[in-house]
Amino acid sequence: MSNVQLAFLMMGILLILMSIRIPIALAMMVCGSIGYVVIGGLPALLEYLGTAPVAKFSTYDLSVVPLFLLMGELATRSGITTELFRTCNTWVGRQKGGIAMAAVAGCAAFGAICGSSLATASTMGKVALPEMRRLNYSGSLAAGALAAGGTLGILIPPSMVLIIFAVLTEQNISKMFIAAFIPGFLAAAGYMITIAIYVRLYPNSGPRGEATTWLQKLKSTRDVWHITLIFLIVLGGIYFGIFTPTEAASVGVVLTAILAITHGKMRMEGLLASLIRTAVSSAMIFFIVLGADLFSVFIALSKLPEIGVEVLTNSGLSAYTILVIMLITYLIMGCFLDSLAMILLTIPIYFPIIMAMDFGIPTADLGIWFGIIALVVVEVGLITPPVGMNIFIIKSFDQSLPLKECFKGVVPFLLSDFVRVALLVMFPGITLWLVHAIG
Repeated sequence: MSNVQLAFLMMGILLILMSIRIPIALAMMVCGSIGYVVIGGLPALLEYLGTAPVAKFSTYDLSVVPLFLLMGELATRSGITTELFRTCNTWVGRQKGGIAMAAVAGCAAFGAICGSSLATASTMGKVALPEMRRLNYSGSLAAGALAAGGTLGILIPPSMVLIIFAVLTEQNISKMFIAAFIPGFLAAAGYMITIAIYVRLYPNSGPRGEATTWLQKLKSTRDVWHITLIFLIVLGGIYFGIFTPTEAASVGVVLTAILAITHGKMRMEGLLASLIRTAVSSAMIFFIVLGADLFSVFIALSKLPEIGVEVLTNSGLSAYTILVIMLITYLIMGCFLDSLAMILLTIPIYFPIIMAMDFGIPTADLGIWFGIIALVVVEVGLITPPVGMNIFIIKSFDQSLPLKECFKGVVPFLLSDFVRVALLVMFPGITLWLVHAIG
């Protein structure tokens, strides 16, 4: 068996292990270790394991992970989602489908200080779904809007998957955050436009909410000033070079903790729970990073990326055709894998191939552009059947919602995502303009 055949075999075994619910970190370490031993021998593997973990986890950039996770935990427990939704609802709730639009806007705002899609969908679903059901919104629109809105947590900075991608590919985290801003804004705007079109095609699916006065609008906006301040300090500090991402995360944790204690009435019990959940999540992510690193080294030893570059270069296919094929595989994998698993499984193979292709984009920008596009497509996987993690989270809040209706509800939002992906692929400047403007 050649090394390339071994690489494909281990990838197949890896998919099988993940499909039977073996933790992805353990699955990648097992497959990577077996492949490493076959190619390089057991002494080489032991030498690698004796030095690589220390080198990997001594990386300063990884310290941003537990900090942003803690920030998200504190934000989730502070109760700010209720105020975010109430403020957005006050401004747009009177429109047809306005409650769904308010939920999407609330998801975007919460995602800006959380960084987790599942947490965004969960916290906003608890607040917005009962209100939409009370106003007789169709189950498909309610579930679709909340599930799609939840995906904004993975795209709008800070994003855990974006940070992991940047660390694995040695990209600048600050530039990745900056590059994700416009695509994230387009996602939120696209979802709102989708809702507006949907309620015109199906007028009874999204009734109007209660009318509000300008005084009520201004008062509700005043109630979320502290959330806006955290957003401006943390992300504004990164965008304008005042903070590094790690420094910004530290500042964000302190500000969010103050908000949770003074505004959310958080007590010692809640703070300890946030710290414990952060520690558990950080350990899980770091274990996954170690497994991905070992698997990546094995893939590199097999020469699969180099051979892949050579084969694709000589295939006569254009660089954009190859990119589209990769994105299609992401959509397929999204039907049965979570977002982090997709990134970790494909980056060792896809990234070297992309960097060797000629897209007419400077090398310094190419990794950032591909990372954002990959993240957007991975985000789509969170609402694609049959897995669609966000859909199951929303359904868990209302068991009377048929699963068929939930999946039906995300279809219009998937169409919006496809349009957005096409725009980002055809016009790289959408992703890179702000990076150059600020950088």
